[in-house]
Amino acid sequence: MKFSLKNFETSPQPYARIAGILYLVIIIMGFFAETFVRNKLFVSGDATATANNIIHSQFLWKIGITADLIMQICDLPVMIILYYLLKPVSKKLALLNLSFNLIQTAVLVANKLNLLAALFFLGDAAYLKTFTPDQLYTLSYLSIKLHDFGFGVGLIFFGFVCLIEGYLIFKSRYFPRAIGVLMTIAGICYLFNSFALILFPQFSDIILLMPCLIAELSLSLWLIFKGVNISIWKQKFI
Repeated sequence: MKFSLKNFETSPQPYARIAGILYLVIIIMGFFAETFVRNKLFVSGDATATANNIIHSQFLWKIGITADLIMQICDLPVMIILYYLLKPVSKKLALLNLSFNLIQTAVLVANKLNLLAALFFLGDAAYLKTFTPDQLYTLSYLSIKLHDFGFGVGLIFFGFVCLIEGYLIFKSRYFPRAIGVLMTIAGICYLFNSFALILFPQFSDIILLMPCLIAELSLSLWLIFKGVNISIWKQKFI
């Protein structure tokens, strides 16, 4: 399907559904990498056990990194389509939202290098022989911890994305206002959890991000099965 702004304005539904499908892929890839890879192999507080898990499941670790990168690749067309979908409400806010999203994606892509470093420290290259096994295990563990904080930093920018998207969706009238409210709550949760991770780590918890999953899953499924209210959408261009 050839993209053109004129086609988008007259018939946004195919693009909305593409964004919804890709958004669902993002959710699935992120959930898989976090739940079935890192949570399975990473042992909190135990560098040796974590290292042994990764050494014996190197391919699974690489699959997790690949899933994360697929997530970021899909994020690019999603953010562009959402920009065009939300631009009729406020072009300036839609552009600000796109900017925050680009920064978030750039941070998260660069952050994958920490997961690769965790694997490299556990390799058998000659230059690693200057370190003891325990030192290498610790360096690998620290790389994973640094990834956790890098992920939190990226989600600060995504928190603002959710806040802006929530407002634009709420004001659009061609999306359900309930989804706008859910996305706003998601933005607050992302911001609270990420700043807590930096300032007061004891208050940071994955449970705080459950409303984010509900909000983003709701948005992706709505885009897939409902798209936009065409009659209201067309009024925005009159």
